[in-house]
Amino acid sequence: MKTGELDILILPGLGGGTDDHWYRRWNSKLKTARIVDQEDWLTPDPDAWTQNIVDAAKAADRPVFLLAHSLGAVALTHAAQQLSDTNIAGAMLVAMPDLPTVQELIPETAGFLPIPTAPLSFPSLMVASRNDPYSSYEKAEERALDLGSLLIDAGDHGHINDESGHGPWPEGLMALSKFLNRI
Repeated sequence: MKTGELDILILPGLGGGTDDHWYRRWNSKLKTARIVDQEDWLTPDPDAWTQNIVDAAKAADRPVFLLAHSLGAVALTHAAQQLSDTNIAGAMLVAMPDLPTVQELIPETAGFLPIPTAPLSFPSLMVASRNDPYSSYEKAEERALDLGSLLIDAGDHGHINDESGHGPWPEGLMALSKFLNRI
């Protein structure tokens, strides 16, 4: 598959990301991509975030590819339970946090617990860093196994965001392209 054949729904994490974040940059580069906006990026309502993802996927005209970062990836796992009857071609989950650990540091995330552990009903790729401050690599391995996701080891690249130097993130675009060629 090619990006032009898909409706790419970008699911940002807590805060929605800066203009320099890789997914905001990708949103302006990929013609069929759009951000799934949330009413409140700083104090997220898990039900609202999930419903916005479901509504956006159901409104799509073409097969949907979900591109999620951090808390957006967690919201995707909740939405996935309601997406089995939609045309989801696949998903890429980047820097998914380990919420049981993170909720003490960032209490706004606690409403997303528990994180669903059922395998996703569509192909998925998970990208995880070995030194992400919000998840150990071992937790990412467990989560990928639970969800049935192919896991890519991003090395020591923090939370894979603009703060860790991942503004354009060309390696991520290459991983996305290779994954889309497989599905």
